[in-house]
Amino acid sequence: MNIQNVKKTKQDIIGELESKKENYIDISHKIHEHPEIGNEEVYASELLIDTLKKEGFQVEKALAGHPTSFIARKKSSKNSGPTIGFLAEYDALPNLGHGCGHNIIGTASTAAAITLSKYIDEVGGEVLVFGTPAEEGGENGSAKATFVKQGLFKGVDACLMVHPGGENSVTPYSLANNPIQFEFIGKASHAASAPENGINALDGVIQLFNGINALRQHVTDDVRIHGIITDGGSAPNIVPDYAKAKFFIRAFTKENCELVTEKVKNIAKGAALSTGAKVNISFFQNEVDNFIINEKFDEVFVENLKLLGINIDNIPKKGIGSTDAGNVSQVVPTIQPIIKIGDKSLCAHTPEFREAAKSKGGDEALITASKALALTGFTLLTDEHKLLEIKKEFNRHRNL
Repeated sequence: MNIQNVKKTKQDIIGELESKKENYIDISHKIHEHPEIGNEEVYASELLIDTLKKEGFQVEKALAGHPTSFIARKKSSKNSGPTIGFLAEYDALPNLGHGCGHNIIGTASTAAAITLSKYIDEVGGEVLVFGTPAEEGGENGSAKATFVKQGLFKGVDACLMVHPGGENSVTPYSLANNPIQFEFIGKASHAASAPENGINALDGVIQLFNGINALRQHVTDDVRIHGIITDGGSAPNIVPDYAKAKFFIRAFTKENCELVTEKVKNIAKGAALSTGAKVNISFFQNEVDNFIINEKFDEVFVENLKLLGINIDNIPKKGIGSTDAGNVSQVVPTIQPIIKIGDKSLCAHTPEFREAAKSKGGDEALITASKALALTGFTLLTDEHKLLEIKKEFNRHRNL
């Protein structure tokens, strides 16, 4: 495709999305109004699936042990070419709703994929939408990690998505995360008349917290350790025979995350030894990898965003959160730039963010993100040189 045709088609893509924007805003609002937690996103996943099916996508559902997951495919009938994957999230936060804007994420990826699919017979290739539940975690959380483990991204050339936020930016760094739980098993007894016969499981959990607090002095600045007690006993006059705590252990790299996790495990074993309890240690959801930044890929997104009149800084920001898109970035070149939906002070996982995700600014960001994603996907399908550069950078980071 020559330069003039590329320019014309990109303008057509922008126009196509502009003409359908009310439909996509409606989808985003409907998902926002029906918040569902991870792996329970029945309404959201079916809405996105139905939308994709109406546009000729072939859909597989309930993959990799996630009942609300899906993969939607549409392939060129004439030509071979790259396979481009759009990552869709649509889970909400418990007791908060869409305080991370996943109504925008799932809708933008779906809108971009549908728009791009209208041109694949002309340029070749395949467009996929990966419906990945439970990004926020929970029971069997972080579906992208399961997709990676089961090889569902095999043959995909590149993956992309956007995330709403308080400012426009390229893909930020994110932390690896080990979601780990500790179950302490003790022995019940009357806490007043026969405490000597009991083994206090809650004391084990408390010693675990104390040991972790001491460890904080001796970890690198990127490390974050935070946890809760989910079970601490049934009554004050019964020595707790069972107690449980859950922690997220985060670090800038998976390697450092593993090192800190081993230290925390040893603290738990020491807490069990000092109290006489037994401890069971396990992961309560999928582990999350750090994000491999691909600057060449982000540059393509930035170039296409400029066509929409938006200029952003090319320098990745240091993130302190985690995302299972990081797992995808370990096996496929991936980007997750940020699209502004409110003030710079806007903080995710808050009621303010939830309201911004359905505001006028959120709606405008949804359409901008959809256009930029579709344009970027089109570049990957038509510019072999840029796709090759992206893959070379990916392989270079993988081999470090």
